[in-house]
Amino acid sequence: MTTRREFLTTAALASMAATLPGQVFAQEMKFFRIGTGGAGGTYFPIGGLLANAISAPPGSTPCDKGGACGVPGLVAIAQTSNASVANCTGVQTGQMESGLAAADIVYQAYNGLGTFKDKKYEKLRVIANLFPEHLHLVLPKGAKLGGIEDLRGKRVSVFQAGSGTQVAILEFLKQFNIEKKDMQTSELGPQQSADRMADGQLDAFFIIGGTPLAAITQLASTKGMELYSMKDSEIEKFLTALPYYYADPIKAGSYEGQKAEAKSVAVGAQWIVSSDVPEQLVYDVTTALWNNNTRKLLDNGHSKAKEIQLASALKAVKIPLHPGAEKFYKEKGVLK
Repeated sequence: MTTRREFLTTAALASMAATLPGQVFAQEMKFFRIGTGGAGGTYFPIGGLLANAISAPPGSTPCDKGGACGVPGLVAIAQTSNASVANCTGVQTGQMESGLAAADIVYQAYNGLGTFKDKKYEKLRVIANLFPEHLHLVLPKGAKLGGIEDLRGKRVSVFQAGSGTQVAILEFLKQFNIEKKDMQTSELGPQQSADRMADGQLDAFFIIGGTPLAAITQLASTKGMELYSMKDSEIEKFLTALPYYYADPIKAGSYEGQKAEAKSVAVGAQWIVSSDVPEQLVYDVTTALWNNNTRKLLDNGHSKAKEIQLASALKAVKIPLHPGAEKFYKEKGVLK
């Protein structure tokens, strides 16, 4: 669903194009939506950077003259959403051209598994693997958790319905015979979860996202917080339940006051696109993603965006690439 701010931005761009000199009318304006996540997570700012990188509205200064190095005539828009599951659904149904989603959710959606049982999302294709997303289990400042079993009876946010985080967390908790009814469960986004914890209304909240997450950063620098460090046996159970994750710690110093690394797991965030989007457009989008100007934009735009690298663009991609992206990677020698 497009927010009021996104609608106004789109309207302003359309209005701007209508006032441009006559020669630009020959260049068709194309809109390209990117489903992201909540404002306090990582998908939203990364989606905004990607939108800026691939956009080059009609009449804008050409790349070789210091202007936008995106796709000529393209206006990309980062849309807030409930993240992975919602974005897979949006791409499949045509509500958005593309979106960001965790690798395991993409695989399940394409193959009709888990939450997507008996409804294969066969239109899903991949543009690129972007960056690792870590599981965060956040506790109030000074709080301790003896183990995952201790969440029974606690006030716990398992993230938003329709998100990859909630799907993964509920599957993980099943390994300890914990269901939603065994906790005082909330379904809150990143910022809501952090705000509730700051107000003393939550004992714990889960989120899977690229570090550092804005909502947790804010919480750490104001009220303070603790990151739960998973036991090796808990990590083993998580990886058994969700094999598309891998063991990877959240580094010390990722958040203010975090003096030691927190043992955790991670999964790749992928940029998916509909198979209905023309091959040439996706080829152009992929080309814009990996040009030198985009590299500068990513490196200066968000700490997690620095991890978006061509060398890992195909890491853990288990569903088909879009033909436009595939053509680009073959030309660059990344794909044989």
